Amino acid sequence: LMATVDFINLLITIVRVVWGPALTLGPFLALLALWAVGKHQQAAPAWALPDNVRNGEGEPITPSIVVKALRDLGVAPLRSAIKDMGDAGAGMLGPIRIAGCGVEVDVTLPSGVSTIEVQKRRRKLAENLTRHEHEVFITIPQAARTVRLWVADSGALDEPIGPSPLVTDDTLTADYAKGRAPWGQDLRGDAAALSVYQRHLLITGLSNQGKTAALRALALWVALDRSVEFWVGDLKGVGDWAMFEGLATRFIQGPTDDHVIQVTKMLEDAVEEMNRRLMAPPGTQFPALIVNVDEAQVAFMCPLKDEDKRPYGGSSSNSRYFMAARKIHNQGRAVNVLLWQGTQDPTDQNLPKLVREGAHTRASLALGTESQSRMALGDKAVNGGAAPHLLRPGLDKGTLVVASDGIQAPAGQSSITVRTHYISTEEATEIADRAKALRDGVTTLTVIEQGDERDPLADILSALGDAPRVRTKDVLKRLATLHEKAYGGWSFLDLKRVLDDAGAEPHKSDGVMVVSRDRVAQALANRDGDGSASAHG
Repeated sequence: LMATVDFINLLITIVRVVWGPALTLGPFLALLALWAVGKHQQAAPAWALPDNVRNGEGEPITPSIVVKALRDLGVAPLRSAIKDMGDAGAGMLGPIRIAGCGVEVDVTLPSGVSTIEVQKRRRKLAENLTRHEHEVFITIPQAARTVRLWVADSGALDEPIGPSPLVTDDTLTADYAKGRAPWGQDLRGDAAALSVYQRHLLITGLSNQGKTAALRALALWVALDRSVEFWVGDLKGVGDWAMFEGLATRFIQGPTDDHVIQVTKMLEDAVEEMNRRLMAPPGTQFPALIVNVDEAQVAFMCPLKDEDKRPYGGSSSNSRYFMAARKIHNQGRAVNVLLWQGTQDPTDQNLPKLVREGAHTRASLALGTESQSRMALGDKAVNGGAAPHLLRPGLDKGTLVVASDGIQAPAGQSSITVRTHYISTEEATEIADRAKALRDGVTTLTVIEQGDERDPLADILSALGDAPRVRTKDVLKRLATLHEKAYGGWSFLDLKRVLDDAGAEPHKSDGVMVVSRDRVAQALANRDGDGSASAHG
């Protein structure tokens, strides 16, 4: 028994002596052990790797892995050519470069193998590279018989990007002519900025993929240039553009056929403004007028006809919305009258060919088919690798493919994929308030629902806005915009009768008949004052 006690006492003494040095030397001994393992295996042991790497997912991209993935692609001439190459196919590859949250490599295909054979096997190539399909992009650079592979780090595209500079920098302003809108990031993680100067715009995609948010982000940036005038037609009518009331000089919001009629007349008024500018002396500079129509497919699909049997929708030569859009596309950019449209799920019926091809900047979120991608972006972009139909609906919200000379695309590419910054409605309202503060104040003409009792004199004052005087012809147009049923059939005589009765007669200024805002305001104040006094008496 005493021998056992003495033995235990000895162990306690040894622990007391060794414990302190062991705590100090232990970490160094562990590092030495790991170094020995690494020296032996040339890599971290499997138990030390992340789950996705242990499972083979997210394997680093090396030349041998790329060649093996191409060899196993199922293209017989490509497999045979690689087998016959003395360098086992390494000569096909350019350098593998780090590109944002992934890597990029150019592959020169052997004779007899076309780029389309690789493009149409995107999913299989991605799986051969241990990636998901949406993590591999195949584009066609300028070099002949060459494909450019961009392979994302595993899971990197599922991470959100940061907030828009419009949100984080409340001192940011815009320059329509020379600036670029901070729209988002490209796949490399670099800032993607878009020039909107004298460019018609079309954004399309499936429903609920972020189309309105992407279009609105551009409008909010341009609004920070106080020289730009906006006319807005929102044919969804759920408040996504409500912050533009008081910022846009004309604002229409609602999904009905009556709203389509108003939006159509707004486009036709833009055509008249364009024609007026075209008649000006050469060299005259005009501020930008951007006519913005969201959910434009509602206008193209409208079944109504006017009193002359001309359809508002459709794509015939007498379709009013279609023809107004075509005229703006044909000549508007020369005098800074631009048409921006957002539409969903494009077809030949809800987005006619001539209209979609009239846009200088074409962008698309996720779509259902390759034929829709061709409608949205054009054959050249899709043949060059643009593939919005391969974006994942719901998962790639806000990611769009852009075909435009207004954005810097990779060398040799006709399109670029952009992950846009998301700006919430609340943040958009704050940005719009900053834009309003830069301006002297804008009175927005809005559509008034039918059925209201009309006060012609008050409506005339509303139509005049903040301008000291407005041509009678323009007053009539604005009244028709306010309320088609009440004022759509008015002539100059109807307007003159109301103003004469109120003591605010139209008069000539610079050779044209105008209505004075001060006269109308004074007449309205006098009338209301008399009414109040009579009621009091």
